[in-house]
Order: sequence, then structure tokens, then C-alpha cells
Amino acid sequence: MIARSFRPDDAVLTTVELTWIEKRIEHWIRFGHPVEDRILDRRRRLMSFTPESVFAFIRWAANDFGTVVSCIDIVRAVDAREACQTVPFVRPGGESLLRQSGWPKVRRVLEAIDGVEALGIDPAAACPDHWRHLHHRLTAAQEPRPYTRERHEGWLRRRAAS
Repeated sequence: MIARSFRPDDAVLTTVELTWIEKRIEHWIRFGHPVEDRILDRRRRLMSFTPESVFAFIRWAANDFGTVVSCIDIVRAVDAREACQTVPFVRPGGESLLRQSGWPKVRRVLEAIDGVEALGIDPAAACPDHWRHLHHRLTAAQEPRPYTRERHEGWLRRRAAS
């Protein structure tokens, strides 16, 4: 077995495949900061994120009878040495902070994202524990706690101390 040393410039990018076929398939990034955006053709593009980046990925699809898929994932891009979960259309995968399906839950997540933005906070910089909390509360059909400026400041202090 060959051992490989990892240098900071060896970072593996997490790539998301986005598709847009109007009124049929719509994949888009709700928030996040891609470092690469490559257009493949009129309907497909690839967006790449560095390790530790957090992004929201929405998937929606319909057929002649209506919506068949409505999902949102909030994912933390991982380093090449980290374990990760598989996420459709995300290579190699990432740490899943939140995954919800069905329009009512997706709408609640979008409202929560809007709430974080209303505080003047970039959702990609919000505490990852908030997205996990939101996932668990929505899954259990419970009311989630809103993200507050105080929680965000506490997260920034904890991150700076570690």
C-alpha cells in the first residue's frame, strides 16, 4: 500500500451537478460560496466548494401530474480524509447537516434560511448545529428554535477558541 501525504493544496473540491429543465427538473444552490462554476451546456453546470464550506442544495422535479420530488440538503463539504454521506448529485458527498423532503418541510427550511439572512448573517456562516437542530425538529414535527444573533456570536466565540 502506498501512503500519500496530504498538503493543504491537495484539497478535494466537493462538486454539485445542477440541472435546469424548466417545469421538469430544477436543481439549484440556495446559499453557499462556490470556488468554481463550470457550465456544461444550456441545462447543466457544475459548482465546486472547498472543504468546510456549507451550502444548501435544492432538488425539484415534476411530471405531467405535478411535483414528484421536492428536497433540500444543507451540506458541509469535507476534506479528502474525512468520512462523508452520499448526497444525490454531490460528489464525493459531504457531511449532511439537514435533509428534508416534501414541499411543506422544504418551505419551512427556506423560511428558516430567510430568517438567518434577515439577521444580516450569511447562512453559510451560521452554526452547523443550528441546521442539525432544524433537521431533527422538523423530522419530529416539532417547532424549531429560531437562530438568533446571540447564538451566532456564541458560535463565533467557540470556533475562535478551538
